[in-house]
Amino acid sequence: MRARVHITLKPGVLDPQGKAIASTLARMGFEGVGEVRQGKYLELDLAETDPEVARARLDAMCARLLANTVIEDYTIDLAE
Repeated sequence: MRARVHITLKPGVLDPQGKAIASTLARMGFEGVGEVRQGKYLELDLAETDPEVARARLDAMCARLLANTVIEDYTIDLAE
């Protein structure tokens, strides 16, 4: 089973990298770009075949290592 995990900063959390990206895009002439929020994207191949068990394991992975749940949100997409 393949899992895709998207990790982003929670709303209201300052994103200095996003601001730097937006500023650089503007300086490069890319107009019309508003706020930029950056994040992380992870793909994991799991041996688990039960989607409920896989999601529970991924939640635990995110809570313990992959995401800083104080300032970050995450979403999990599963594909067989």
